[in-house]
Amino acid sequence: MRFDVFTLFPGLIEPYINESILERARMRGLLEVHVHDIRAYATDRHHVTDEPPYGGGGGMVMKCEPIFNAVESVLGAPPACPVILLTPQGRVFTQQVAMELSQYPHLALLCGRYEGVDERVREHLVTDEISIGDYVLTGGELPALILMDAITRLIPGALGDPDGAIDDSHASGLLEYPHYTRPAEFRGWKVPEVLLSGNHAEIARWRRRQALLRTLQRRPDLLEKAPLSEEDRKFLEQVRKSPDESGA
Repeated sequence: MRFDVFTLFPGLIEPYINESILERARMRGLLEVHVHDIRAYATDRHHVTDEPPYGGGGGMVMKCEPIFNAVESVLGAPPACPVILLTPQGRVFTQQVAMELSQYPHLALLCGRYEGVDERVREHLVTDEISIGDYVLTGGELPALILMDAITRLIPGALGDPDGAIDDSHASGLLEYPHYTRPAEFRGWKVPEVLLSGNHAEIARWRRRQALLRTLQRRPDLLEKAPLSEEDRKFLEQVRKSPDESGA
């Protein structure tokens, strides 16, 4: 998987990709990340990349020329892969979108700044627009890192646990079940006996029910679209009727 990141602040990207899962994936040859400074592609003497908007108003707008020059110099014209603009106006990023994007071998991420980009970038260069939520950040660098992190986790071999990405919250449509590790007792708080039993079928059943319970309590909206079995539905019905007798 290859990412090309186009930004005015490459120093914000590089520290994160040199640590943890992304760095290990790069070392294993599973991931390439190339960071490009848009300022380097400005053609004027002062490398200007933003200007006040036509028609007035506050803030600055990223100029189209340096962006087109950067993307087309690296990726060709037209670009050889999807070009994603990170913007509050885009479609909301979810685990399903991460899975969709993980099918591409190559993605370009364009980090917006200031009031955004010249509209001609949206109309004639960008192929997708993604938001990480209904709030505004200073720039698109953090969203770009979030996309890379979430997508990299889905690359086979990127995680130490081959089933790790499948078990994560939202990957199955549910929130993830609780986790425990040593010691078995801490300050009188004990690990559930089922997790110490060695009975893998019962452990799987307990985890599934805990995931259902946690989702019902914290994000009941997710249950409307989650792929539920008949056993799941019966369990949830029982919990709703008798919360204290769920048997989870």
